[in-house]
Amino acid sequence: MLAFTQNNNERRLLGLTEITVKLGHTTQFLEGVKKWKACYQENNGTDIWNFWRRVQGEGNVFILSGIMDNWAEMDKEDAAGKACQSTIMNFIMPHVEKVSYSLSQTMPDYSRGPNPDMGLVMVIYFKVNNGTDFNEIVKGVTSAVKAKEGSPRGWWYAAVGGSSENPDYFVSIPFKNFADLDIQREGVWKIYENAVGKKKADEMDKKWEATVDDSWSYIYTLNKELSNQ
Repeated sequence: MLAFTQNNNERRLLGLTEITVKLGHTTQFLEGVKKWKACYQENNGTDIWNFWRRVQGEGNVFILSGIMDNWAEMDKEDAAGKACQSTIMNFIMPHVEKVSYSLSQTMPDYSRGPNPDMGLVMVIYFKVNNGTDFNEIVKGVTSAVKAKEGSPRGWWYAAVGGSSENPDYFVSIPFKNFADLDIQREGVWKIYENAVGKKKADEMDKKWEATVDDSWSYIYTLNKELSNQ
């Protein structure tokens, strides 16, 4: 949700700040974020981020996402962020119900390249009981898709810590707009079956059922005005 883009082959960190806005406070909250972005730019801030709104589910949920090249970036002081702290406290936090922060690591071996036309993403989350088997399946399926279509369809991430309610992995699949969701594409499992044969595909399908305890998905729309790209 962050940059959702992985521009190199090295693992990087994705930071996601999930913000639930109070009922009836969305307009004021968005105005506050606009003020904060303006303040950050005026103070020569260097961080980049994407700003998303969740389409489905309970409440008004927004996501602020950003990529870090390594853990050392978390040691750096953000002078612009400190200068704009009062803007957050005065114009954003009064409209916020709750905030949560999570970290994930990019999985570039299984992921596609950047998509400059991205207007929304479908994010699919997974709770798994066997990371080794899960990675084996993802590797096989994404390799088959890449061989046929030239690229995997999404960006894969592995969670770093967090509560027991958080997903272990998730994949973010970009679309230009909602109309793109109407386009019928061949399923990834069918592509995999055509590549390796039905017997091997059935074996992987059984392993998938045994490995994945739960999965769910949301659509998020990108607010380019409030992003800092």
